[in-house]
Amino acid sequence: MRSSRSRARAGLSLAAALPLVAGALALAGPAAQAQADSTPHDRQSLVGTKPQWATAGADQGATAASKAVTARVYLAGRDADGLAAYARAVSDPKSASYGKYLSAQQAKERFGATRAQIAEVTAWLKSSGLTVTASNDHYLTVSGDAAAARKAFGTELHDYVKDGKTYHAPSRTASVPASLHGAVLTVVGLNNAPRLAHHQDTLPGPSAAFRNAGPFSTYYGSNVNSDLPAAYGSHAPYAIKGYTGKQLRAAYGAKNFTGKGVTVAITDAFASPTIVKDIEQYAKRNGDKAYRKGQFSQVLPADYTHTKPDECDAAGWYGEETLDIEAVHAVAPDAGIVYVAGSSCQDDDLIDSLRKIVDGRLADIVSNSWGDIETNETPDIAAAYDQIFQQGAVEGIGFYFSSGDDGDNTVKHGVKQVDTPANSPWVTSVGGTSLAVGKGDKYLWETGWGTHKAPLSKDGHSWDGFPGAFTGGAGGGTSKVFEQPFYQRGVVPDALSKVNGTTKPMRVEPDIAAVADSSTGFLVGQTQTFPDGKVAYDEYRIGGTSLAAPVIAGVQALAQQARHGVPIGFANPAIYDRYGTAAYHDVTDHPLGRGQGLGVVRVDYANGVDAKGGLLTSLRSLGGDTSLSATSGYDNVTGVGSPADDYVTSYIPRSGR
Repeated sequence: MRSSRSRARAGLSLAAALPLVAGALALAGPAAQAQADSTPHDRQSLVGTKPQWATAGADQGATAASKAVTARVYLAGRDADGLAAYARAVSDPKSASYGKYLSAQQAKERFGATRAQIAEVTAWLKSSGLTVTASNDHYLTVSGDAAAARKAFGTELHDYVKDGKTYHAPSRTASVPASLHGAVLTVVGLNNAPRLAHHQDTLPGPSAAFRNAGPFSTYYGSNVNSDLPAAYGSHAPYAIKGYTGKQLRAAYGAKNFTGKGVTVAITDAFASPTIVKDIEQYAKRNGDKAYRKGQFSQVLPADYTHTKPDECDAAGWYGEETLDIEAVHAVAPDAGIVYVAGSSCQDDDLIDSLRKIVDGRLADIVSNSWGDIETNETPDIAAAYDQIFQQGAVEGIGFYFSSGDDGDNTVKHGVKQVDTPANSPWVTSVGGTSLAVGKGDKYLWETGWGTHKAPLSKDGHSWDGFPGAFTGGAGGGTSKVFEQPFYQRGVVPDALSKVNGTTKPMRVEPDIAAVADSSTGFLVGQTQTFPDGKVAYDEYRIGGTSLAAPVIAGVQALAQQARHGVPIGFANPAIYDRYGTAAYHDVTDHPLGRGQGLGVVRVDYANGVDAKGGLLTSLRSLGGDTSLSATSGYDNVTGVGSPADDYVTSYIPRSGR
């Protein structure tokens, strides 16, 4: 089975604890945040710049003063608190400022860094012995040696052992002169653990091929083999070949809306060299509307870095990009799509991609199918991301992130935790379901996505180890970092928001959900490289919350069209405002009743491509996601639920009903 998300999630350097003022949904300013180590009164601490892995036990001593250092100094802008407050106000349906968005230029003039601030920060960096190698309205890139970095940021760099390798990092929290009056948001790069040195400016060819074997169902339940062992009191149907746009649009209440007049941006790392040909061929083969001239566009970096398989694995991202674009177009066939590529899978490069969208107001909706686990998130990076999300919110741009594909992460990572950046209170976290679409494109049911695999026994009379091992499920759960945002109050129960033993309720993921189970997944078309060296277009079924995120982005494009084109912006307040209404399917793990299990039969090529290596038949049980559960009401697998028949039309202005 092809992994729908793991490659797209590799190499990110996110990690730990940015306080959130739950009432105002605002990030505390750097100077106001508590510090683990003391900082002189004439210095402003930059929280989170000393990573958690930089411990005394791992300390190998001071880094050589001549060691080369490259860092980014992010600028806070002229009114960080005002930015957060306005981002909430324009996003809250109960606010008098709801929907009163600013243009990109207005946002820059009101909240961006001033020329004087940039000049002052530049002068300070240069006076410390650092060289400013790049500068814009959001950050300055600097280079120099460890001695200059110590002078600038008030901390020595030490060498630390992490995962068997040695990296340098600040020995104490970095700081900047208080005389800069809060102009610096954070500095990223004083530790070099996530930064890879190799540079390559060309992309590899199409990734290795994958095919589904079949037999298939054309819709849920259409093909049942009664010769196979029964499960849950009946014979399970074969997995569908892959849902198409027509089926997904019917399931999620698209009606006659097509996303006309709305633009969706998609971010991933790198760029598939065959994407234009692939998406056009896919649309033609699967009944989607042909792309009109200019409907799809790309914003690509000048070059690419960290492309090798042991770094970011550039070719591994091509399938992610293809899935995202084809899913958005399938659900919202008239929406404009702009693909904005990162030059690598590292945070700075992904941040640059998001920045391009916000600074240029390139889209209304941004779909992002990448992330990492919360224990890898550092407050410095989180601050840089959240500043973008807030600036997007004031411009009426909404960000959607997949919630993860490993359930509560205990099976893969050994620690129960959520994913990031989906944990940010400023984004919409998209969870996953297993979806049954029946004959005539009728919506039958959904479960929370959580799949177990039991192989067919050698004698063909039973399913070995039934229900089998956990193979994947929607990410979700309770953040250990962010407090509960205002829009989750009264919806998310304390049993979830305080599950980690905190006295204050915390942010819970996800917010909303859509199809994600690869056994009830989406058909994708992509140029691939086959074992004989042949490069050709082919199609396969895929899933993951990497599918759910662009599906929800497409649905939001339909909703914005229904809203007469007025941007929805940061959608969470509006999403929770509809909680408990006919706008949502209330998804549970047992849609056919308590105790009634569900499953599908899958047949896969052992070698992933053809029958030469034999076939593997298994039963995939649905609706069992690690410690997470899809229950009545809000839950930590599907959030408020999935869009129902009334979701899109609920955005029609009342005067237009």
